[in-house]
Amino acid sequence: MDTAQLTPDQLDAQASLLHDTDAWQRIVTGWERTGREPAPAATAPDTGARPVRPADWRALLSVPVDRLVEDSLRALPARPPRERPLPGRLGAVLPEHLHAWRRIGQPDVRPSTHLGHARRILTEWGWQNTPYRLRNARGARCLCGAMLTAHRLGYGSLDTVDRAGAWLITELRSQGWTDLIGPWNRHPGRTAADALALIDTTIRRASLAGH
Repeated sequence: MDTAQLTPDQLDAQASLLHDTDAWQRIVTGWERTGREPAPAATAPDTGARPVRPADWRALLSVPVDRLVEDSLRALPARPPRERPLPGRLGAVLPEHLHAWRRIGQPDVRPSTHLGHARRILTEWGWQNTPYRLRNARGARCLCGAMLTAHRLGYGSLDTVDRAGAWLITELRSQGWTDLIGPWNRHPGRTAADALALIDTTIRRASLAGH
């Protein structure tokens, strides 16, 4: 069971470091590769003979069958989060380490699934953008705080949290944001609707990549 106590800013920094690695960039870009275009067939003179069918339908494919299967599986959406009620309003304001027992016996999840649980925390417990605070007095979380809370509630390992954060940064980069998640979360004029929309687009991006 993971026992490290991360802060939102530490999670933000770790996710940024992961995003900048060559391995992560291969994950982000590699799944969009496609097979080479088939070479145009030479035009044969018309002799009146019936065309010969290929011996195997696989000869018609430009990429291997296992590649087609793998690409199809990647396109499947992530499983919806397994419904387990969040603790009540008192649970929202309790220190994070008091939720750690909920991780006992829980399986790991994909980053997209983890983000789905973080989204539920934001919608049920609230979103906040107070600088350098995991949560406010009402128990509302920032984006990184929601991911850390989802981890404490048993939804994903710390490695999964890092990868979920890296997917958030990947989505932010695609939208032109060059800073970290925390500054985006507390940027003037930011709203809860903005935060939920960012999570939704990130879930879709990660799901399509098989994560």
